[in-house]
Amino acid sequence: MKNIKLIEIPSEIGAGTRGASLGIDAIKIAALDFMSNFFVHFPSEKIEVENNLLFEPIHSPYAKRISGVLTLYERISKSVCDTIKTGFFPVVLSGDHSNAGGTIAGIKMAKPKSKLGVIWMDAHADLHTPYTTPTGNMHGMPLATAIGEDNKPCKVHELDEKTEKIWDQLKHIGKIYPKILPEDIVLISLRDYEKEEKALIEKYGIKVITTAEVRRNGAESICRKVLRYLSECTDIYVSFDVDCLDASISRGTGTPVSNGLKEREVEDIISKFMQNRKICCFEITEVNPTLDKENLMAEIAFNILQRSVNVLMMN
Repeated sequence: MKNIKLIEIPSEIGAGTRGASLGIDAIKIAALDFMSNFFVHFPSEKIEVENNLLFEPIHSPYAKRISGVLTLYERISKSVCDTIKTGFFPVVLSGDHSNAGGTIAGIKMAKPKSKLGVIWMDAHADLHTPYTTPTGNMHGMPLATAIGEDNKPCKVHELDEKTEKIWDQLKHIGKIYPKILPEDIVLISLRDYEKEEKALIEKYGIKVITTAEVRRNGAESICRKVLRYLSECTDIYVSFDVDCLDASISRGTGTPVSNGLKEREVEDIISKFMQNRKICCFEITEVNPTLDKENLMAEIAFNILQRSVNVLMMN
């Protein structure tokens, strides 16, 4: 049986729409509405955040609030690393997806010799860099920091020296570079990405599993396929961005996209993954209750969280 520890990161400085920092509390309210005492069961740690930066002018337009993101990467990676080293399984509840770069760094700091696989359940590829970003929002860049990619052949922006330096620090956090290899990433339900990201997906042959493929083959078969693909990895991290769900149900998130997965499909896929002993960390991110009706997204996220953790604890 796994000892679970919750790591809460109510940070939204990487997002373009405000409100994701309230996502964790919204999930807790969903638990209360379901009369669940889930959040009493597990030790938890709350990471100090830098949301005050949201009220300050932006200094680096192509990597907004990057200095705050660096501070968070340091805090998150330390927390995740300590959690794993003390024998706990980190379940990360995160505001925006930029925080995932810190989570990946923390796993690698705890297990520097591991070959880490990443299952990225997200409508977006999050492979932008400050050189290619259309928005400057850091939640579109965490996988690029993890593979240590600048993607300069597709460059559209010139960076100032300071931004370039902090970007470099992000890629090298924990003094491990790169953290993961592109061939050890699987993108599930990817459907909204730019040509610069497409260039990287094609260059490295990054594995993409579409919504249609999930629907055609079912959760069980998809999980088998993904785990077979990542069979050489010693550890696997599952990151679930709620915009992986279809826009009809994923209103409560900053960047909903149509043609996504249904709640049941996501629940089935994640709980199948959680049966595998290589899974070393699970994360839910990008719930934004300010964009939602009746806290629906947080309720869905809570159901997925609860079922996943139940499966983890049985294994």
